[in-house]
Amino acid sequence: MNLDVYKNIYFIGIGGIGMSALARYFNSRGNRVLGYDRVLSPLCVQLKEEGMDIHTDDLAQGVSKFGCTPEDTLVIATPAVPDDHGEKSYFRSKGFNILKRSELLGLLTAEMKGLTVAGTHGKTTTSTMLAHVLKGSAKRTSAFMGGISSNYGTNLLVEEDSDYVVIEADEFDRSFLHLQPFATIVTSTDADHLDIYKNKQDLVDAFQEFVGLVSKDGFVVKHVNADVQPDARTLTYAIDQDSDYKASNLRTEEGYFVMDVSTPNGKWNDLILGLPGIHNAENALGVLALLDQLNVSEENIRKGLRSFLGVKRRFEYQIRRDDLIYIDDYAHHPTAIEQLLKSVRMMYPDKKVTAVFQPHLFSRTSDFMDEFAATLSLADETILMPIYPAREKPMEGITSNELASRMTNEVLVLEASKVIDHLKRKDLEVLLTIGAGDIDRIVEPLKAELS
Repeated sequence: MNLDVYKNIYFIGIGGIGMSALARYFNSRGNRVLGYDRVLSPLCVQLKEEGMDIHTDDLAQGVSKFGCTPEDTLVIATPAVPDDHGEKSYFRSKGFNILKRSELLGLLTAEMKGLTVAGTHGKTTTSTMLAHVLKGSAKRTSAFMGGISSNYGTNLLVEEDSDYVVIEADEFDRSFLHLQPFATIVTSTDADHLDIYKNKQDLVDAFQEFVGLVSKDGFVVKHVNADVQPDARTLTYAIDQDSDYKASNLRTEEGYFVMDVSTPNGKWNDLILGLPGIHNAENALGVLALLDQLNVSEENIRKGLRSFLGVKRRFEYQIRRDDLIYIDDYAHHPTAIEQLLKSVRMMYPDKKVTAVFQPHLFSRTSDFMDEFAATLSLADETILMPIYPAREKPMEGITSNELASRMTNEVLVLEASKVIDHLKRKDLEVLLTIGAGDIDRIVEPLKAELS
């Protein structure tokens, strides 16, 4: 497909983090960018300020008022928008070319050296970290990131003089199978998205197919526990487990996470990480392994990992005072939440931890009810918000109250509108807001109240 023939790029679901990166890319190229999203989120407001035309009503056939034709307009639709959506149905009936985000990414990056990051958790932070460190090296990179980089305030990097592009490879809806990686990191293959995949083996089979797409001249960097067996050259990484890149002596020094790393080419002592967390130490190790294989210098890698500030809503400090720590995190899988809570315990061993969690999807809550209960019980006290449905309808018996009944710590179920009022009356020491739904809407007002 020759993308240059299209004057207009129309996005259905333009406010999604991955979709907005593509929208910004085409906007930077001078295309007319317009589209729909059901909510005018802060990110959508930013896109409008950057010159994009965005509306929140499903115009159905009324979308014809924009004067788009099949010859001059490419339509990009997120799988999160159902097929019976009015605008989607209109474009389909009129013969417009409609692509998924992942299909477009595959087209855009086919002629570049794609460095992808896949995994059921950790991929957003890892891919953004990879882009940051590589951007600071002589090789440079473009990047379509799955989160807003705290270093750059955007989810898009464009570097015309580099052959490399960093891409978050999303397993949802098997989207990552449209990519053509030169090299990839696989952070995890834990069971997830079981509303899409029949079972864990079905998901693992998809990851196995994905690593099979890696270039014969490229390589795979995988966590030692990831359930894939690539045909391509493979390097493993882990903390305190036998692997090609092994981290040990993970510790905190003056507020930083520090570790020693054994590589195939020697040992790196006292590696300082800008982003705290046990899980982020593993993410950094995967990045180090990939960049070491690309012959990026140890000096550049050390400098980049230390200066990495993270991603919005990934272990993001909102308040950092002697009397109160408030961290917001996107974690929505039991494994990721467990790593978050253990990291917080490691950093603040003598403080009381209060967690506010909004479960994401009825299906995920059902699939991992006992795992969520055990993990969330690691906090001293937990407040549960109602389940965020996203694309799903309620499931009988799957509620936050049922989850609360299985937990062993102090737990309370509250509507979102009552959370802030409840918390401002408590003697908080370490507070976490956790989840992938719309819990982010309480973060700023909560921060203001507690400040």
